[in-house]
Amino acid sequence: MNSTLDTVLQLKQQMKKSVIGQQHMVDTLLVALLTNGNVLLEGLPGTAKTRSIKALAASLSVSLGRVQFTPDLLPSDVTGTEIYQDVDGKPTLTFQPGPVFNNLLLADEINRSPAKVQAALLEAMEERQITVAGKTYKLPDLFMVLATQNPVEQEGTYPLPEAQMDRFIMKINLDYPDAKAEEQIIRMVRAEDQPQSSADEPIDPQCIFDARQQIRDIYCSDAVLQYMVAIIVATRQPQNYADSPLAQWIAVGSSPRATIALDKCARAMAWLKGKEFVDPDDVRAVVHGVLRHRLILSYDALAEGISSDKVIDEILAQVAVA
Repeated sequence: MNSTLDTVLQLKQQMKKSVIGQQHMVDTLLVALLTNGNVLLEGLPGTAKTRSIKALAASLSVSLGRVQFTPDLLPSDVTGTEIYQDVDGKPTLTFQPGPVFNNLLLADEINRSPAKVQAALLEAMEERQITVAGKTYKLPDLFMVLATQNPVEQEGTYPLPEAQMDRFIMKINLDYPDAKAEEQIIRMVRAEDQPQSSADEPIDPQCIFDARQQIRDIYCSDAVLQYMVAIIVATRQPQNYADSPLAQWIAVGSSPRATIALDKCARAMAWLKGKEFVDPDDVRAVVHGVLRHRLILSYDALAEGISSDKVIDEILAQVAVA
């Protein structure tokens, strides 16, 4: 028996108690956490984006920082700043950490702040550190940025540049739950209004580090590796598929960071299923989340209402397993 896997699956079940109708979001958040990645959640208001992040922090009993991104936000509001303090009668510059110095950072409506503030997160997301006034400060070992944005309200927003989008290991698109899930949500909220006699025991965050070590040992055959590479190359060379409209749909393909992310996420998905190897089904289970924000669609595709997910579906239909 794998006790680490059992613990992570217990974490998953605890989260599902608080997040109803968005089970794929729970799975994706866990995969991103296990791969030491960051997640972009895009959905309409009320689709449990913030709730799921709070549930993850509560289940792991780790610190959660929240930043409400607004047009007047400053980079120092995210990273922290140096302030003057009187120490033993002498004025001294002391670093005051910002919200980024938490285990989980909720960047709410990240596209409502200008590029200067968005860029303040780049170093934290990629290198797990920040630099303020020439000094570098290390972030917690368990660190994850969970950014949200609204796909409908575009007034007063600043679209994320491709360089920053590429820093998110996965992007989750959220829709409204179905009628059955809506009924369960009502019952859950009613139950939460009642006095709670007992709560779930928090999960030891050490299980995440143990799981990451095990995921590194998951076997991936050359055939599956070639399949993953072929998918990424198809986004860059869609003209190779003459019988497909891919060449008319894709303007710019995915970077090598997408290949690395696809490999990490596929191995994490295989591990969550209790397997010791990666198969094509594991790749297909995560490929939409890994690629949907890493494709730049052509004007023709946008005019026809072609989504990134449809493009990825077409790639999967065209690319064969070696």
